[in-house]
Amino acid sequence: MLKIILIWIICVGVQRFGVPFMFKDVFGKHQVERIYSTIGKDIPPEYLKGEEKIDVKTGKQTNTADYNVKQSKIAIGSGRLIGKGLLSGTQTRYGFVPEQRTDFIFDTIGEGFGFVGSVVVLGLYLILLFRIVIVAERQRSAFSRCYAYGVAAVLFFHIAINISMTIGLAPVIGIPLPLISYGGTSLLTFSILLFILIRLDADRQMILR
Repeated sequence: MLKIILIWIICVGVQRFGVPFMFKDVFGKHQVERIYSTIGKDIPPEYLKGEEKIDVKTGKQTNTADYNVKQSKIAIGSGRLIGKGLLSGTQTRYGFVPEQRTDFIFDTIGEGFGFVGSVVVLGLYLILLFRIVIVAERQRSAFSRCYAYGVAAVLFFHIAINISMTIGLAPVIGIPLPLISYGGTSLLTFSILLFILIRLDADRQMILR
Protein backbone atom coordinates (compact mmCIF):
# COMPACT_ATOMS: atom_id res chain seq x y z
CA MET A 1 0.00 0.00 0.00
CA LEU A 2 2.84 2.37 0.87
CA LYS A 3 4.51 1.70 -2.48
CA ILE A 4 1.31 2.54 -4.33
CA ILE A 5 1.01 5.83 -2.44
CA LEU A 6 4.63 6.74 -3.20
CA ILE A 7 4.20 5.93 -6.89
CA TRP A 8 1.03 8.05 -6.97
CA ILE A 9 2.82 10.98 -5.31
CA ILE A 10 5.71 10.74 -7.78
CA CYS A 11 3.36 10.62 -10.78
CA VAL A 12 1.39 13.62 -9.53
CA GLY A 13 4.61 15.54 -8.85
CA VAL A 14 5.91 14.87 -12.36
CA GLN A 15 2.60 15.86 -13.89
CA ARG A 16 2.21 19.05 -11.81
CA PHE A 17 5.80 20.28 -11.73
CA GLY A 18 8.06 18.24 -14.01
CA VAL A 19 6.05 18.51 -17.24
CA PRO A 20 5.41 22.29 -17.01
CA PHE A 21 9.10 22.87 -16.25
CA MET A 22 10.16 20.83 -19.30
CA PHE A 23 7.72 22.60 -21.61
CA LYS A 24 8.57 26.10 -20.36
CA ASP A 25 12.31 25.99 -19.72
CA VAL A 26 13.76 22.96 -21.54
CA PHE A 27 11.88 22.37 -24.79
CA GLY A 28 12.10 24.86 -27.64
CA LYS A 29 9.02 26.44 -29.17
CA HIS A 30 9.14 24.21 -32.24
CA GLN A 31 9.35 21.11 -30.05
CA VAL A 32 6.30 22.13 -28.04
CA GLU A 33 4.43 22.84 -31.28
CA ARG A 34 5.23 19.43 -32.67
CA ILE A 35 4.09 17.65 -29.52
CA TYR A 36 0.75 19.45 -29.45
CA SER A 37 0.26 19.08 -33.21
CA THR A 38 0.75 15.33 -32.82
CA ILE A 39 -2.08 15.06 -30.28
CA GLY A 40 -4.21 17.54 -32.25
CA LYS A 41 -4.55 20.27 -29.60
CA ASP A 42 -3.78 23.98 -29.42
CA ILE A 43 -0.77 25.12 -27.40
CA PRO A 44 -1.69 26.51 -23.96
CA PRO A 45 -0.87 30.22 -23.60
CA GLU A 46 1.75 29.61 -20.90
CA TYR A 47 3.86 27.56 -23.32
CA LEU A 48 3.88 30.03 -26.21
CA LYS A 49 6.77 32.10 -24.80
CA GLY A 50 5.43 35.43 -26.00
CA GLU A 51 5.08 34.37 -29.66
CA GLU A 52 1.40 33.50 -29.68
CA LYS A 53 -0.76 33.87 -32.74
CA ILE A 54 -4.48 34.37 -32.35
CA ASP A 55 -7.00 32.87 -34.75
CA VAL A 56 -9.40 35.59 -35.83
CA LYS A 57 -12.39 33.25 -36.11
CA THR A 58 -12.04 31.28 -32.88
CA GLY A 59 -10.04 33.74 -30.77
CA LYS A 60 -7.70 30.92 -29.69
CA GLN A 61 -3.98 30.47 -30.07
CA THR A 62 -3.10 28.61 -33.25
CA ASN A 63 -0.44 25.98 -33.72
CA THR A 64 1.66 26.79 -36.78
CA ALA A 65 3.53 23.47 -36.67
CA ASP A 66 0.59 21.47 -38.02
CA TYR A 67 0.20 23.63 -41.14
CA ASN A 68 2.20 21.14 -43.21
CA VAL A 69 0.15 18.23 -41.94
CA LYS A 70 -3.17 19.96 -42.61
CA GLN A 71 -2.18 20.84 -46.16
CA SER A 72 -0.85 17.31 -46.60
CA LYS A 73 -4.17 15.78 -45.56
CA ILE A 74 -6.03 18.09 -47.92
CA ALA A 75 -3.74 17.13 -50.79
CA ILE A 76 -4.02 13.39 -50.21
CA GLY A 77 -7.77 13.58 -49.66
CA SER A 78 -8.34 15.60 -52.81
CA GLY A 79 -6.76 12.82 -54.88
CA ARG A 80 -9.68 10.52 -54.07
CA LEU A 81 -9.70 7.21 -55.95
CA ILE A 82 -7.63 7.71 -59.11
CA GLY A 83 -6.13 11.16 -58.50
CA LYS A 84 -6.05 14.35 -60.53
CA GLY A 85 -3.21 13.34 -62.82
CA LEU A 86 0.55 13.88 -62.78
CA LEU A 87 1.43 17.48 -61.78
CA SER A 88 -2.25 18.48 -61.98
CA GLY A 89 -3.03 18.70 -58.27
CA THR A 90 -3.87 22.15 -56.93
CA GLN A 91 -2.33 21.68 -53.48
CA THR A 92 1.05 20.50 -54.75
CA ARG A 93 1.18 22.42 -58.02
CA TYR A 94 0.58 25.81 -56.41
CA GLY A 95 2.88 25.21 -53.46
CA PHE A 96 0.37 24.90 -50.62
CA VAL A 97 2.27 21.87 -49.31
CA PRO A 98 5.79 22.82 -48.17
CA GLU A 99 8.69 20.43 -48.77
CA GLN A 100 6.63 18.39 -51.22
CA ARG A 101 9.74 17.18 -53.05
CA THR A 102 11.44 15.83 -49.96
CA ASP A 103 9.65 15.01 -46.70
CA PHE A 104 6.11 15.36 -48.12
CA ILE A 105 6.66 13.69 -51.49
CA PHE A 106 3.89 11.21 -50.70
CA ASP A 107 1.39 14.08 -51.02
CA THR A 108 2.29 14.46 -54.69
CA ILE A 109 1.66 10.75 -55.21
CA GLY A 110 -1.60 10.80 -53.27
CA GLU A 111 -3.00 13.87 -55.01
CA GLY A 112 -1.74 13.00 -58.48
CA PHE A 113 -2.57 9.28 -58.54
CA GLY A 114 -5.12 8.98 -55.75
CA PHE A 115 -5.80 5.94 -53.60
CA VAL A 116 -4.94 3.55 -56.41
CA GLY A 117 -1.51 5.10 -56.99
CA SER A 118 -0.78 5.17 -53.26
CA VAL A 119 -1.65 1.48 -52.94
CA VAL A 120 0.60 0.67 -55.92
CA VAL A 121 3.54 2.52 -54.34
CA LEU A 122 2.98 0.78 -51.00
CA GLY A 123 2.70 -2.54 -52.82
CA LEU A 124 6.05 -2.00 -54.52
CA TYR A 125 7.63 -1.19 -51.16
CA LEU A 126 6.07 -4.32 -49.68
CA ILE A 127 7.47 -6.46 -52.49
CA LEU A 128 10.92 -4.93 -51.93
CA LEU A 129 10.77 -5.65 -48.20
CA PHE A 130 9.62 -9.23 -48.74
CA ARG A 131 12.40 -9.73 -51.26
CA ILE A 132 14.98 -8.50 -48.76
CA VAL A 133 13.58 -10.87 -46.12
CA ILE A 134 13.84 -13.77 -48.57
CA VAL A 135 17.45 -12.80 -49.29
CA ALA A 136 18.10 -12.63 -45.55
CA GLU A 137 16.71 -16.11 -44.93
CA ARG A 138 18.96 -17.77 -47.50
CA GLN A 139 22.19 -16.32 -46.11
CA ARG A 140 24.64 -18.81 -44.59
CA SER A 141 26.53 -16.17 -42.64
CA ALA A 142 25.11 -14.72 -39.44
CA PHE A 143 26.57 -11.32 -40.33
CA SER A 144 24.92 -11.30 -43.77
CA ARG A 145 21.58 -12.34 -42.32
CA CYS A 146 21.68 -9.67 -39.62
CA TYR A 147 22.73 -7.07 -42.18
CA ALA A 148 19.86 -7.98 -44.50
CA TYR A 149 17.32 -7.75 -41.70
CA GLY A 150 18.86 -4.43 -40.68
CA VAL A 151 18.39 -3.04 -44.20
CA ALA A 152 14.77 -4.23 -44.19
CA ALA A 153 14.20 -2.58 -40.80
CA VAL A 154 15.73 0.74 -41.91
CA LEU A 155 13.59 0.83 -45.04
CA PHE A 156 10.44 -0.20 -43.17
CA PHE A 157 10.76 2.45 -40.47
CA HIS A 158 11.57 5.18 -43.01
CA ILE A 159 8.53 4.25 -45.08
CA ALA A 160 6.20 3.90 -42.09
CA ILE A 161 7.27 7.13 -40.38
CA ASN A 162 7.31 9.23 -43.57
CA ILE A 163 3.83 8.16 -44.64
CA SER A 164 2.55 8.49 -41.08
CA MET A 165 3.88 12.08 -41.04
CA THR A 166 1.94 12.98 -44.17
CA ILE A 167 -1.37 11.67 -42.80
CA GLY A 168 -0.93 13.03 -39.28
CA LEU A 169 -0.19 9.80 -37.41
CA ALA A 170 3.39 10.75 -36.50
CA PRO A 171 5.19 14.02 -35.73
CA VAL A 172 7.04 15.76 -38.55
CA ILE A 173 10.67 14.80 -37.99
CA GLY A 174 12.12 15.13 -41.49
CA ILE A 175 12.54 11.50 -42.54
CA PRO A 176 12.62 11.04 -46.34
CA LEU A 177 10.68 8.45 -48.31
CA PRO A 178 13.26 5.89 -49.47
CA LEU A 179 14.26 6.03 -53.15
CA ILE A 180 11.55 8.59 -53.95
CA SER A 181 12.26 11.76 -51.94
CA TYR A 182 14.48 14.31 -53.67
CA GLY A 183 17.96 14.45 -52.17
CA GLY A 184 21.30 13.01 -53.16
CA THR A 185 22.36 11.91 -49.68
CA SER A 186 19.23 9.85 -49.07
CA LEU A 187 19.34 8.18 -52.48
CA LEU A 188 23.05 7.44 -52.19
CA THR A 189 22.69 5.98 -48.69
CA PHE A 190 19.85 3.62 -49.54
CA SER A 191 21.57 2.61 -52.78
CA ILE A 192 24.77 1.72 -50.92
CA LEU A 193 22.79 -0.34 -48.40
CA LEU A 194 21.13 -2.32 -51.17
CA PHE A 195 24.34 -2.72 -53.19
CA ILE A 196 26.18 -4.16 -50.19
CA LEU A 197 23.27 -6.54 -49.60
CA ILE A 198 23.37 -7.68 -53.23
CA ARG A 199 27.11 -8.31 -53.00
CA LEU A 200 26.74 -10.30 -49.77
CA ASP A 201 23.98 -12.36 -51.37
CA ALA A 202 26.21 -13.07 -54.39
CA ASP A 203 28.87 -14.48 -52.03
CA ARG A 204 26.45 -16.32 -49.75
CA GLN A 205 28.15 -19.66 -50.42
CA MET A 206 31.19 -18.35 -48.54
CA ILE A 207 30.88 -18.45 -44.75
CA LEU A 208 32.39 -15.36 -43.17
CA ARG A 209 34.72 -16.15 -40.31
